[in-house]
Amino acid sequence: MKAADRPIQRPADARLLALDARGELQHLPRHRFVELLRPGDLVIANDAATLPASLRGTHLRSGQPIEVRLAGRHSLAVDDVHDFSAVVFGEGDHRTRTEDRPAPPALHEGDLLALGTLYATVTGLLGHPRLIGLHFHGTADGIWAGLARHGRPVQYAHMEQPLKLWDVWTSIAGAPVAFEPPSAGFALDWQGLRALRERGACFATLTHAAGLSSTGDPALDAQLPFDEPYFIPAVTARAIEQARAEGGRVVAIGTTVVRALEHAAAQHAGHVPAGAGIATQKIGPTAPLRVVDVLLSGTHEPGTSHYELLRAFTDDAALLRADEVLEQYRYRTHEFGDSVWIEQRIAMRIWRPTSSLAPLSATPLPKFGGRPANATQASTL
Repeated sequence: MKAADRPIQRPADARLLALDARGELQHLPRHRFVELLRPGDLVIANDAATLPASLRGTHLRSGQPIEVRLAGRHSLAVDDVHDFSAVVFGEGDHRTRTEDRPAPPALHEGDLLALGTLYATVTGLLGHPRLIGLHFHGTADGIWAGLARHGRPVQYAHMEQPLKLWDVWTSIAGAPVAFEPPSAGFALDWQGLRALRERGACFATLTHAAGLSSTGDPALDAQLPFDEPYFIPAVTARAIEQARAEGGRVVAIGTTVVRALEHAAAQHAGHVPAGAGIATQKIGPTAPLRVVDVLLSGTHEPGTSHYELLRAFTDDAALLRADEVLEQYRYRTHEFGDSVWIEQRIAMRIWRPTSSLAPLSATPLPKFGGRPANATQASTL
């Protein structure tokens, strides 16, 4: 794979590698993912807008420059912006690889940070020299204003051009709560949603505070994903129950949707209630999926937390074949890259107490390189 190095959300040549429930592969232009849907399927996307979560400033005790990347908070409440967890770097910017960024000056509880017009106090170290608790001073309105004025989107070295905030907001962006973009949603636009409806599928949203994808430190990366708050609207909870009762699949646009839905279901015996929660779990090959049948996501490299989540959907042999194809055909990775569609393997499915889902093998897909057997041309995304 190669890194996508331009902030274009829906390039005309965006590609999709689809892995079906039997482990068979096919290439598609990404805008044709709608053709893989069936009548009655429910597509759920994360409508979180992305915060300008990178703040540069000064560690006042030492006088040294720092970069703070906000990484977590207790809830999605609009006035809950005083206390965050954050990853801190020393001098430099995104043009240096995250792995090569210098450590910040030694941080201690009570240290004061000047971040533009904002001031924040270190409330403690969170098990790692770069991971801290941070308390912003001032009113909620003042903190929002300071973030808007001085913050920038979190960015990595593969993207040399500085990102603008509108580069990282999806077409359905709502409340600004994500620390990095829920970038699987870049595949969506209003034409695509119309095509989805015309195909007989339904669409719903939830809000999940998508977290950092990398910290630059292997020990800290091993803790990813951090705890992330989410909110599931009542209309979405009802749509899930209806889809499951009528034999439709739940299709998640992005790993954050999987994490929110599966956390909610794990807390409520397989049911997904409306309301707020904090996703604390890691999803992988030992965590059975209770809700989500299909995932549309970006391409992910083995060893990352996102890739581990893919292992909940299919076996390692199928993922290895997909990895080889992604490498062979030079699919683009990272947030503005190409996408994968992964259906849960039939053998990996568990009993779902309120669901009467139809078998996933109802309509065979052609082998690698073809079109879905029942495909019709969808509107272009």
